[in-house]
Amino acid sequence: MPDLIPLLSQILNGLLAGSYYLMIALGLSMIFSLGGIVNLAHGAFYAIGAYLAVTLADRIGFGGALIVSPLIVALIGMVVERFLLRRFYNADPILGLLLTFGLAMVTEQTLRILYGAAPVPFSIPPELRGQVFLGDFVYSRYRLITLGITAVAVLGLWILLTKTAFGKVVRAGVQNPDMVGALGISLKPYMTAVVMIGVGLAALAGVLIAPIAGVHPAMGQEIITFAFVVVVIGGLGSFWGVVAAAAIVGMTRGVAAHFYPAATEASVYLLMVLVLLTRPRGLFGERIQKFE
Repeated sequence: MPDLIPLLSQILNGLLAGSYYLMIALGLSMIFSLGGIVNLAHGAFYAIGAYLAVTLADRIGFGGALIVSPLIVALIGMVVERFLLRRFYNADPILGLLLTFGLAMVTEQTLRILYGAAPVPFSIPPELRGQVFLGDFVYSRYRLITLGITAVAVLGLWILLTKTAFGKVVRAGVQNPDMVGALGISLKPYMTAVVMIGVGLAALAGVLIAPIAGVHPAMGQEIITFAFVVVVIGGLGSFWGVVAAAAIVGMTRGVAAHFYPAATEASVYLLMVLVLLTRPRGLFGERIQKFE
């Protein structure tokens, strides 16, 4: 058993990384599925959430920042959707790609101007520090709490999408937007809400990771690639596919970090290649009429 403890610790660390990828990937998947836009700026919202947490924590505490930061980012997302993204829903997808790429670059440089290029220190709140002991196994209390918050956020999103009228319209809009329009339902307000939820989740991930990985302007660009990998592996349009992919990616990272640390990141891309070779639509990819 003692020989397995380091491996278990690495697997949990991998699942922790997977939880951040998951919160970003779910927003990416929803925005693309409903609006047809590949949001390369999604990582920028993640970074904004982290920086807002640094700014707000001294005033309202970490708990307050954990709530307020994603809400502020969601409002920023609403403005971006209303005045920028909405213009490109029916346009060539490459235009939306270029727009969001430019937005990501502008955001990163703005953060450099406001906060500087150097990483900003942000420590774990004193009340959340410490270790959890399970026999011989010891693990960070904050990391376990982060995994719990992610689970609650994902469950809440699943309930919203499957058990409410809002979720039914969103799912119908993904599968058959023309039919939804024929019923007299405008998808514009739903798209705004989806963007707000998606970027809010990304900001929540940014707040949670800030005390662990630090805060710096390029953090959004570093994580967005892995989030796209999770979406590709899970399959477009599949909620639980993305969840399963994030868990698989996390465990793959953990096992690779234990046995061959130099291949930790490469293992994720290898996993994606293997999935695409055997199932190009992803593990649980669904048919989406407007993209076929």
